[in-house]
Formats: sequence, C-alpha cells, structure tokens
Amino acid sequence: MRDRHTVARLLGAAVRGPAGAVCLGLLLAHGAAAQVGPGRMVSQMGTPAEEKFDLLRDVKFDQKLDAQVPLDLPFRDETGKAVRLGDYFGTRPVVLALVYYECPMLCSQVLTGLVSALDVLSFDAGREFEVVVVSFNEKDSARAAAEKKDAYMARYKRPGTEGAWHFLTGPPASIAQLTQAVGFKYVWDDATKQFAHAAGAIVLTPAGRVSKYFFGIEYSARDLKFGIMQAAEQKVGTAVDQLLLYCYHYDPLTGKYGLVAMTLVRIGGALTVLAVAAFWLVSWLRGRQGARLAGAGRGA
Repeated sequence: MRDRHTVARLLGAAVRGPAGAVCLGLLLAHGAAAQVGPGRMVSQMGTPAEEKFDLLRDVKFDQKLDAQVPLDLPFRDETGKAVRLGDYFGTRPVVLALVYYECPMLCSQVLTGLVSALDVLSFDAGREFEVVVVSFNEKDSARAAAEKKDAYMARYKRPGTEGAWHFLTGPPASIAQLTQAVGFKYVWDDATKQFAHAAGAIVLTPAGRVSKYFFGIEYSARDLKFGIMQAAEQKVGTAVDQLLLYCYHYDPLTGKYGLVAMTLVRIGGALTVLAVAAFWLVSWLRGRQGARLAGAGRGA
C-alpha cells in the first residue's frame, strides 16, 4: 500500500498544466502487472490500454478564467446543515478544492498539499480567505465530510480558524453546475469503482469569479499567496508583498507565477533614474553650499 501511495504522489507531482494530475488510483487499481513469483511479472490489465486512455482523455481542467460560479447552488455542510454556495462568498477570496471523500489516493494528496501550503502563509483562513472543499460524489455523506474536516484541521494547526473551512456535499445537479462552471472534468470507471479526475485547487474572487488555477498535488505557498492577493484585488498583503507581486506574472498554462524579466528591467531603469537624480541633487546642493561658503569668506 505504501508503494502505491508513493507512486501516486511522484507521478501526480510530475503531471502539471491544465490537464492536472489524473487520478492514478484508476490505473493502479487495475494493476499493470502483478507479482506471481520471484522475479516474474504478468500483465493484468482489465481493459486494453487504448480503452483506458480513451477514458482518461477528458479528465482535465478546462480553464475558465473570470467565469462566474452559480452562488445559489444548494449543498450541505459537514454538520448536515443546508447551505448555499454563496454563503461563503462576499467578503474574502475562496480557495476551492474539488475532491471526493472516499477517494483512496489522489484526493488526500490534493488536500494534504493544499493544507501544507496554506499553513506556511502569513495569511489566515477566516481573515484573508475562506476554504471550500466540495465532494463531486453525490453519495458522500455529511459524516464523511466531517471526518475529513477533522483530519485536516489537525494538520492546519491554527486555532479559531475552523469556521473558515467548509466541507460540503450536494445533489447531482449542484455538483454538475459547479464542476462545469470551473471546468473540472472527471469520469467514473466502472471497472475499479472509482472516479478518475484532475488534481488542483482554484482561487475565486469574493464575488465568485474564477481567478486562478493551481495544478497538481503540491502547491507553492508563494503562488497561493499571490493568487489570494490578486483575487482580493490586492487589498490584502504588505507593501513588500505588493512589490513582489509586481515582479511576478501568472502563467495559466502552468498554473504558476514566474518572474517577469521586463518588469525587473523597468524597476532597474526606474531605480537608475532615481539614483542619477539623487546624485545630481546632492551635487547641486553641495555646489550651492560651497558657493555660499566662498561668498561668506570673501565678505569677511
């Protein structure tokens, strides 16, 4: 079991971009090969490889930047209370994760990576952002949602922030509308009785518009921070954060922020102009002071 989780983590981390990381449990559950004796392996693929890749072809994120998610969708929170998706929007950006609570592998990696990245931020859930985790399996229960929340709150380790983490379940119609709105595509594999799905997190604005996608199972804390800042229209973060954000540009193809060379050139040029202006001003002031002193000496 440990080997299967290790393989899933390494391969999942290797798959980046809009396709996300595919749910490797789908493939591992079939088992490309099984040990039948010392040093002997035999193929055990339940279906031809072509069929498997056909199944996975549409498992991806279709990026829909600036798309509006339907805020009136009904769900239930981890206590079983009826809620609307819009209950978590309005004042702060929302970090959205789409998983299913009975997922044997990838979903736990997604949530672990997300919590690990958010845990090192100077931002706090409930102050600068909200976290909404939604199961796309309509069979998941509020009890399963509550168990997941308890597990990840133990990892986040910031007392008093529990109210900013929301683990939801919902009916098929709500799930379909939300996943379509953000371009999250997944399929059910009847052979393994599991979902194949993309891996990633989405940052939405306080108004519920898609702002940024982050792909895979491990997330850069810096990138998430920048994503939250931009989704909040740069109303959060320090002056240093704002300056750093000016130097970085979000690349939707990779779901990452990269250093912008042209911005650095402009900053360097501006600093050079300021340095020259400062040098000229200091020289001019010294010249005036020297002339003043010379005039005073002649008058004496």
